[in-house]
Amino acid sequence: MKISIVAGARPNFMKIAPIIDAIVKSKNAGNNLSYRLVHTGQHFDEKMSQSFFDELNIPKPDVNLECGGGSQAEQTASIMQKFEIELMRNPVDLTLVVGDVNSTMACAIISQKLKTKVAHVEGGIRSGDWQMPEEINRLVTDSISNYFFTTSETANNNLLQSGAKKENIFFVGNTMIDTLLKNIPRLIKPEIFDTVGLVNGNYIVLTLHRPTNVDDKERLFDLIEAIVSNSKNIPIIFPVHPRTQKNLRNYSFPNLYMVEPMNYLSFNFLVKHSKAVITDSGGITEETTVLGIPCITLRETTERPETCEIGTNELVGTDPKAIEPVLDKLFKGEWKRGKIPPLWDGKAAERIVEILNRL
Repeated sequence: MKISIVAGARPNFMKIAPIIDAIVKSKNAGNNLSYRLVHTGQHFDEKMSQSFFDELNIPKPDVNLECGGGSQAEQTASIMQKFEIELMRNPVDLTLVVGDVNSTMACAIISQKLKTKVAHVEGGIRSGDWQMPEEINRLVTDSISNYFFTTSETANNNLLQSGAKKENIFFVGNTMIDTLLKNIPRLIKPEIFDTVGLVNGNYIVLTLHRPTNVDDKERLFDLIEAIVSNSKNIPIIFPVHPRTQKNLRNYSFPNLYMVEPMNYLSFNFLVKHSKAVITDSGGITEETTVLGIPCITLRETTERPETCEIGTNELVGTDPKAIEPVLDKLFKGEWKRGKIPPLWDGKAAERIVEILNRL
């Protein structure tokens, strides 16, 4: 079986790295499984893209479609146009898409139109919030996929309720956690750690990028002010997403250190040694759960409920007034002790490749 593996944005790279490793090991063991790696170019900034390939030892893509930039519609259309040419020139038995970015949906659609089966890694997750572009991508991708590799029983149930066949749903675990566990010994202390004089367990990591939190300057300012004023004067390290940077020019806050986006190994070093993380990301809630780090999520909904029900994550909404009580609980030492969700054990990619060999 020949597979086209599609990656386009930062979260994708962490999810495909262990799958590629597992395919190579399987092929070396005599199985007839090969892949072609397609980078859509959705993330074109070096810190958002190339550094992850380098750090995670992902092979150079067989093709880069160079579809970065533009609106949601322009980017999706560009990916569809270029991936159609790619797939016609290099036909495969299966397209494997991961996550919920524009590349995921666009390449799934083209594959089905060209009569190529689709497998969705991280299928079935749902936030219920249709204002999130990612939620639309998930719904469309799952509605036309043939096989689903899931991270939780909740995702399994979501797929069954939407009409997916039970025999095509495979609960395998979380490939992003495969990558995290493999790279913990390789984490790199970033320069900011010594520059600021950070102490293990005595600083907060902050990330914000979702439109509801960062596109309105006044709302963004209120959120950061609430975080800073209730953080007991400990340092807050804030790798600033490009989307957020434009609304923070000329602002400064006590104890808040705004830095450039970080590479994977440096960022996760910061997370692993922090007191807590405040974020509106989905993937970071998974990493903090496995690392046992308290996580405060500034969103109204989450597509990863297991990080709240089992892990260290707490969903607090987007109202700045909600920040004071939750940070008060953190500093009183009353944060819950989380557990690691089932099958988040570093072997998800191995399970996926075993299933692909059977298919």
